[in-house]
Amino acid sequence: MEQERIKRARAMARYKTLEAAVKADALEQFQDLSTGEAVILGLLNQGVTTFIGVFGHGSTDLGEVMRIYEEAGALKTYQVHSEIEASHAAAALRWQYGMTPAVFTSIGPGALQALAASLVPLSNGLGVYYLFGDETTHSEGPNMQQIPRREQELFLKLTSTMGPSYTLHTPQAVFTALKRGSAAVHRKQGEKPFFLLLPMNIQPVVTPGMNLLEFPERTGVPALIGAGETPFTQAAGLIRESSRILVKTGGGARDVSPATLKNLLDLTGAVYVHGPNVPGLLPASDPRNMTVGGSKGSVCGNYAMEEADLLILVGARGVCQWDSSGTAFKKARRIININTDPEDLAQYNRTLALPGDAEEVLKRLVAALGDDESAADRLSRCRSWQEECAAKRKDWEAFKALRFEAPPLEDAKFHRSLLSQPAALKIAVDFTDKVGAVKFFDAGDVQANGFQIVADEEPRRTFTDTGASYMGFAVSALLASAMVESPGYPVAFTGDGSFLMNPQILSDAVEHGLRAMILLFDNRRMGAISSLQEAQYRRDYRTDDAVAVDYSDLARSFNGVKGFTCGGTAESLIELLPRAYAWEGLSLVHIPVYYGEDPLGGLGAFGSWNVGNWCARVQPEKHRIGL
Repeated sequence: MEQERIKRARAMARYKTLEAAVKADALEQFQDLSTGEAVILGLLNQGVTTFIGVFGHGSTDLGEVMRIYEEAGALKTYQVHSEIEASHAAAALRWQYGMTPAVFTSIGPGALQALAASLVPLSNGLGVYYLFGDETTHSEGPNMQQIPRREQELFLKLTSTMGPSYTLHTPQAVFTALKRGSAAVHRKQGEKPFFLLLPMNIQPVVTPGMNLLEFPERTGVPALIGAGETPFTQAAGLIRESSRILVKTGGGARDVSPATLKNLLDLTGAVYVHGPNVPGLLPASDPRNMTVGGSKGSVCGNYAMEEADLLILVGARGVCQWDSSGTAFKKARRIININTDPEDLAQYNRTLALPGDAEEVLKRLVAALGDDESAADRLSRCRSWQEECAAKRKDWEAFKALRFEAPPLEDAKFHRSLLSQPAALKIAVDFTDKVGAVKFFDAGDVQANGFQIVADEEPRRTFTDTGASYMGFAVSALLASAMVESPGYPVAFTGDGSFLMNPQILSDAVEHGLRAMILLFDNRRMGAISSLQEAQYRRDYRTDDAVAVDYSDLARSFNGVKGFTCGGTAESLIELLPRAYAWEGLSLVHIPVYYGEDPLGGLGAFGSWNVGNWCARVQPEKHRIGL
């Protein structure tokens, strides 16, 4: 059995797909396979060669298959210290590098950890396979670590709530399971995680004569677009009638080419606002770029959203912070909504829906506008709108500059003067851009201030999980760069709260040879929530702590990690960053930052949000607007 398995593993390492191996007579078409090996063969057949996770008693047979296939060079397995970390690294691998990985876990708690972290790929539209050990199918009695209720397939109920799922109760159903998996993780539009549950007693079951050509390859569905010219003619008509046009992008626009977006702006006279996780689609230096908008948006971004009479929305779910809980578009008469998801297309009233792939739809819309003889007149009418928004952008830049240039402020907890978080973030962002590093932002006030500060000139230089806002994502995401042949240099921007959620990277970075940097902004609290409590109720409550942690010492305690501490001044941080960047492994820069009442200590918020005691104001406003 093992020799036959080794032969199959070597054939996959050489030929990559089962069809190619069979055609080359390297493998016979019909083979006796265990269920665990069938799953691995099926995933390799779809180009899934990277596996990340934590083994347990619920995955020992799967692990034995993976051992043999890795020794043959057909796959690579990365063992980590947390299933949450595994999921975040997998999401980053798909997001940053375009690779489709698989996360593996044992039964029970480990699977629950990964399931929780799958919120990130689910919320951001990323295709990741999840392989979970599951309870045995003979119901011989309760299985250790299963959900302790005497019902069938309880974990399937959990995973099915999160996304497409399949329990491999019958080994011969592996072909159907893998077809459904490929349709979820590999599709061009609306990719999502797929959860494959592997009962412990089914994994080692050998099925004779399985047809290798029945295993599905990667789903190849081309970009789709709604048929017919009428919607595009109608959209062009709405654009002709409007003089205060806004184009706003969400995460579903991440594959739109900058050239296509620019063509649309040139032809419509619109200004542009982006969601937090797609900066750089339009260069930050473009005068039409009003930067980020929403609950934690900019002065200019929120002004453009509130004053526009026509919205062109691209690839957005309408998340509460993206549109200020439905109150951002106060004067919009009509909306042109471009999306692949019918429910997202129906998010707002007064909408003309243009379903399909964002890039293809925008090209069709540009073509519909290209022959417009009234374009010159429309662009002339829009000029005052662009100038009006440009003045707000100038105000925003001046507002930020005051905070970037502010001297260190006296901090009550650290009992010394410290850089404000905006000032420290600005120095760090400028440095990472200078050296060409990729930025990952963790949840919290580091993330919120960060996407107000980031000024990318091209896309895919910043990754921030604003879909699930999962604390600990950024530092775990760094590990993806240890799993590719030509990695970029990644930098994680994290707070003390987020870092302590997922510090396993300090070990796993060394284990897997990662070169990266962690910038840890420490204000000894969950600053985003403290400031929200203070804004709503004038007091913070149980969102801070008094524990002093020397994070640079903590980093240095891991052999191979380099730790640095910022002295509280701009000069200290500027001097440290090149030294941390020069380290050949993982470096961590501990940056204590100010938190307090001084207005120069933060960037503030300029949008609405339906939380806490703000609901009494926000909800009636949403109904007044009526979108």
